[in-house]
Amino acid sequence: MKKTLLPGLLAAALLSLTLPSCGPSVDSEEDIVTTKLPELPAAPDTTKGAAQPEQYRELNAVNATEDIKKMQPQM
Repeated sequence: MKKTLLPGLLAAALLSLTLPSCGPSVDSEEDIVTTKLPELPAAPDTTKGAAQPEQYRELNAVNATEDIKKMQPQM
């Protein structure tokens, strides 16, 4: 094989990749029609009317241990 075969193949591959990108764009700004998306439905109420806390506690081992201790029956 000649030493110029690999660079020639590489140049041909690069040329074939860049030629389509140099052509005129088929889509133009004038052809694009935009419409407004429909409104999203309201989120369902999963709390069944219960009041939500003002600030949620961070989920970590210390807070989880405290919550578990509060749920345990007192002897």
